[in-house]
Amino acid sequence: MTNQPPDHLPVTAEPDVQVTDDILREHPERVAAVRDALEAGDVTRVRDVVLPLHYADLADLIEALGHDERMALLDTIRGELDPDVLPMLEDAVRDEVVEHLGPEEVAAALGEMDTDDAIEVVQTLDDEAREEVLDAVPADERAVLEEGLTYPEDSAGRLMQRELVSVPIAWDVGQTIDHLRAVAERDDEDLPDEFYDIYVVDDRSRLVGRVSLSRILRSKRSLALAELADTELRSVPVDMDQEEVALLFRQYGLASAPVVSAGNRLVGVITVDDIVDIIHEEAEEDILLLGGVSEGDLYEAAVDTAKSRFPWLAVNLATALLAANVIGLFEATIEKVVALAVLMPIVASMGGNAGTQTMTVAVRALASKELSVANGLRIFWKEGIVGGVNGLVFAVIMGLVAWAWFGDPSIGLVIAAAMTINLLVAGLAGVAIPLALDRSGVDPAVASPVFLTTLTDVVGFSAFLGLATIFVV
Repeated sequence: MTNQPPDHLPVTAEPDVQVTDDILREHPERVAAVRDALEAGDVTRVRDVVLPLHYADLADLIEALGHDERMALLDTIRGELDPDVLPMLEDAVRDEVVEHLGPEEVAAALGEMDTDDAIEVVQTLDDEAREEVLDAVPADERAVLEEGLTYPEDSAGRLMQRELVSVPIAWDVGQTIDHLRAVAERDDEDLPDEFYDIYVVDDRSRLVGRVSLSRILRSKRSLALAELADTELRSVPVDMDQEEVALLFRQYGLASAPVVSAGNRLVGVITVDDIVDIIHEEAEEDILLLGGVSEGDLYEAAVDTAKSRFPWLAVNLATALLAANVIGLFEATIEKVVALAVLMPIVASMGGNAGTQTMTVAVRALASKELSVANGLRIFWKEGIVGGVNGLVFAVIMGLVAWAWFGDPSIGLVIAAAMTINLLVAGLAGVAIPLALDRSGVDPAVASPVFLTTLTDVVGFSAFLGLATIFVV
């Protein structure tokens, strides 16, 4: 099993392949070339194009192909597929690939991956496919995978890799170096190919400290590890949420961190390349949730995608009916002054956009732990001031436009006042709604847009039509 170094660059191992040629998204002609070769049945051409690719680029290629093309490609390179392709695939595509390869081939691929990548693949399979694959995995490897699956989803236990280097605190530098060489000569798969820290443990496998490889190389063989070890290291509890782990790495500039179970027992390590994946995953998840969609929408069947989007569209319909009901209360007013029907959407739209700006900042700040109850009140009032200032500026602009448009200064004053009120409320609500949802245990990225849009619509319509009823009609 191998461990990818943090500074690993996406280049192929083949010296005759240009790095710029391997960036699939910049070279869609590669996809077209593979499609043409598959359609023509040119196996040699397919292999010449595909096999030199870095596994990340090959994963992109597989995702870019249609289902039938995917299966044809897998059959063409069967037995030579880089196992590291599997964890790089989107879940929906991976399910197709796993089903096509079969349990035996997938199990063999899992044995060549780092444990964290193997668990990433296994945990996304449905129960039946997971059992079939695990049944085909050797008993010792299966035990490791099943142990990893016992940890909470999105926790450090799922994220960590078990391959690490740990040595007794009683050893010295010479014994450590000799041990590493001896293990390397045995080609022991439990020793990662790339590592940067050596962890020092006591006789009960409890973490004592760490020694960097650079410090080992600079020290005399006779120097005891106890004198070299950094005992002030930051360890990660095995049940810590992956977002908290990512924050820890960002906050303290870590390249790796040991993972410990109860009693400070060393059980794994998390490296910065894992954290890069988590940061990308969490950011992507929040963006998708803000739109009420899921990661697999691009690759799932149209019917499945439609089903997954239906619930939030239904909620949006219900909230839209609420806003429409508010408009219905002022039906007589709108009938008397047609200009109100023309201007009404502007008030709601400006409030919705202003609120979305604030909400986006708030949701992002909550995810990165920059916004909490401690500073929530200050941010709340600050965004209220921003909303109020913008409201006043656009109120003057829109008030003059409405006056000139319809020749009635009262309509200009009404829309100016309504816009000021709605942008002020939007700024306050853009912070308050995500904070309240977060405190209630609801993901603010999922529910905030629906509540915010409804609030700005209702407030905007009520303020505009209510003021118009008093001062215009």
